[in-house]
Amino acid sequence: MKQSKAERASFGLEKSPQGLTFPARAQLRRSPPASGRTVLVPIDAGDGPELWEAVEGSRWHLERWLPWVPFNSSPEASMRYAEACTLDWDAGRAARFAVRDRVTNELLGVVGLDSCVHLHRACELGYWLRREVTGRGLMTEAAQTCLDFAFQRMGVHRVRCAAATDNAPSLRVIARLNFHFEGIARQAEWVGSRWLDHALFARLSSDE
Repeated sequence: MKQSKAERASFGLEKSPQGLTFPARAQLRRSPPASGRTVLVPIDAGDGPELWEAVEGSRWHLERWLPWVPFNSSPEASMRYAEACTLDWDAGRAARFAVRDRVTNELLGVVGLDSCVHLHRACELGYWLRREVTGRGLMTEAAQTCLDFAFQRMGVHRVRCAAATDNAPSLRVIARLNFHFEGIARQAEWVGSRWLDHALFARLSSDE
């Protein structure tokens, strides 16, 4: 049975003081979180063409690990994704950023906080980079900036992260971000005509 708005408010679920905070996208686009080499800009509908170019140029590199890549099969699909990102942010469901070069403003990839649960102040970290800029530590840098944003600006308590057990580059990123290993999810995803086992990790706001 679906609860009414009044019932949710009576249980403190409509606007919990312990919930997550989503800063306005417009404000962050004017003054985005930044690291030494990257800036994180909330994805906007206008980013669709650049997202398509980045995915299309790195398709074989990404589709081994990410189940959504085959479905991003046209510029229109990237446009729909960009539009969904703005709706998800405004609804408090996810905070996804375009990772951009701080000097050239080139779109390098995406890092984001998905599956946000306000009651538990929890979310899941996800990320990808275009092939030609991998191996430079850029994703570690961008993901750390995203985590700082999650803990300091959004009030997140727990961030989950997962990577295929044979995806060594992603596992190295997670290790450098000081996540704690929590177990293995067997055959967690069907990607590229094979089942992937996932290594599961988490980081708390109280972790050093």
